[in-house]
Amino acid sequence: MAGTSRHDREMAINAKKKLGECSDPVERLRLQCLSRGSSGIKGLGRAFRIMDDDNSRTLDLKEFMKGLNDYGVLMEKDEAIALFQQFDRDGSGQIDFDEFLLTLRPPMSNARKEVIMQAFRKLDRTGDGVITVEDLRGVYNVKHHPKYQNGEWTEEQIFRKFLDSFDSPDDKDGKVTKEEFVNYYSGVSASIDSDVYFILMMKTAWRL
Repeated sequence: MAGTSRHDREMAINAKKKLGECSDPVERLRLQCLSRGSSGIKGLGRAFRIMDDDNSRTLDLKEFMKGLNDYGVLMEKDEAIALFQQFDRDGSGQIDFDEFLLTLRPPMSNARKEVIMQAFRKLDRTGDGVITVEDLRGVYNVKHHPKYQNGEWTEEQIFRKFLDSFDSPDDKDGKVTKEEFVNYYSGVSASIDSDVYFILMMKTAWRL
C-alpha cells in the first residue's frame, strides 16, 4: 500500500491541529483516533471488543470509560460521560458497539464504500467474511517482496505481516474482518480529499 504512510503522517498532523479548536465530543474522539493514523479507529474498536466480556456487543458507561482509558484517549470524565450519553439514544445505560464505531468513522461517499467492499470481496476468496493467510495465497504475490527475494522472510511471514497492517497493534490474530477492513480504510479515506484519487489508489493497489 504505497503512499499510505505519507497520508498517515499528514492526517495525524492535521488531526492534532484540528483537536485544538474542536469542542464537539464525537469529533474530538474521532480526531484523537485519526491522530494515530489509519488504524486509530480500528484500534479503538478492538479495545472495546476486549472490554465486552459477555459478547453482548454493547458497553455500559464503566466499560466505555475503561476502553477509552486503556486505549490512551485523553478525555475529561465529564466529556466522556457526555459522549456516552450522546450514543445512548434510548437512555438504557448501554451503547451499541457497532453503531458507535459507525458514527465514529469519518463520513465516506458511497463510491468509496463500494470500492473498499470490492477490494474486500476480492481478498476474501473463501467468502466467509474474514481475510486469512489462506485467502491471500492466490491474490497477493510475494515474489516481488524484497524480504522474500533475499530469503529473509517466508511467504507465510509476508502474509502475516500484510494482515498485521489491518489488525490492531495490540491484538494480532492473523484474521481481518470486514469491519476491521472498512475501519482501516475509513482512516485512509480521511487523509485523502478527492474521491477520484482514493478510488484510483484502491483500484491500483488491488488491481480491481
